[in-house]
Amino acid sequence: MPASSSAAAELAGAAEPAGAAKPNGAAEAAAVPVLAARAASVGSSPVREILALTARPEVISFAGGLPAPELFDREGMAAAFRAVMEGEAATALQYSTTEGSPALRAATAARLSARGLATGADDLLITTGSQQGLTLLAAALIEPGDVVLVEDPCYLAALQVFGFAGARVIAVPCDGDGPDPAALDELVARERPKLFYCVPTFQNPTGRTMTAERRRAVADVAVRRGLWIVEDDPYGELRYEGEHVPWISSYEDAADRTVLLSSYSKIMAPGLRLGWVRAPRALLRACVIAKQASDLHTPTVNQLAAARYLADRDLDAHVAKVRAAYGERRDAMLAGLPDALPEGSTWNRPEGGMFLWARLPEGSDATALLRTVVEHDVAYVPGAPFFAGVPDAAALRLCFVTSAPDEIREGLGRLGRALKG
Repeated sequence: MPASSSAAAELAGAAEPAGAAKPNGAAEAAAVPVLAARAASVGSSPVREILALTARPEVISFAGGLPAPELFDREGMAAAFRAVMEGEAATALQYSTTEGSPALRAATAARLSARGLATGADDLLITTGSQQGLTLLAAALIEPGDVVLVEDPCYLAALQVFGFAGARVIAVPCDGDGPDPAALDELVARERPKLFYCVPTFQNPTGRTMTAERRRAVADVAVRRGLWIVEDDPYGELRYEGEHVPWISSYEDAADRTVLLSSYSKIMAPGLRLGWVRAPRALLRACVIAKQASDLHTPTVNQLAAARYLADRDLDAHVAKVRAAYGERRDAMLAGLPDALPEGSTWNRPEGGMFLWARLPEGSDATALLRTVVEHDVAYVPGAPFFAGVPDAAALRLCFVTSAPDEIREGLGRLGRALKG
């Protein structure tokens, strides 16, 4: 993703213009060395920029991927932090091991095992959010020039990570069921990629879920061709209908080449910045070393508070409450879209997660229309930046979890007036 022209100019580290006046007797200064090429070639996140533009309180934003703050278990989290500071302050405020708190790793492994994926504490590395896990995997696996395959469209921050690592990113054609297995197989044979990155369940940005058949086919390609599968699952517990689909990581024949990432951000609190990586031991060790070079370890006090919360509270009951609220919000958005979007628009019905993917009529430009939409005090994210290949200018992403149903209905009314006005 190229940086904007202004950002590129800043990152280029241009020298002072020729002929600029110098103080009397001052030595001629050489130009400041430029930043690394990757810093100029990878742009900032359009989502973050849109969030900054729509920070006014009167704006109803469907742009961010923000959990609803009123659903955070504030009392439970406060009690967990108090218990840690009253009983484990010396440990909580001290440096810790890179791998993560043994208590948190054990509790996380137990949750995964209970959901059908046998996992031990030593199979996990606690990270500063799952985003760091992806960054560590890129450091451990990718050499500049390596090929990385991604879904089309793809989670935007993953494109940033792979771009910063110097990878050549190629999109795998997808439909409503996920990646096309034949296209994936052909790309792997031709391009010899290092890994395939995917968000199989309630994908960001589309909200789609990869079918069990497609997951099996992806695993088969990885086994037959020699390929790492990086499976990102931040939304998997936010299901509102349908049945759980097995992780790609659960297929035994692909266990030596699958990595599972997830996070407590969507089910506990994003401000904790707690994620984890589940990977084969050699790769996990490489990620540990990369993390030591990055931040030594994830904040101890946050890890211990999360472990205490898991021991003292019923996280599953909290997640059930969140699911009920988010499911109602999804339904409110689905009910309002026919009146909000122009005739000829299409959209999907995600079974869970946080996002819905829509497409305006052929010839529409969701990026160009956003300025008018924001003037009506509502916002979405244009779909074009999520594509590693040819962008779809008519596509857009809507987040339905941040706002209550009444606010969703008001926001969709504003969106309809902006798009049809």
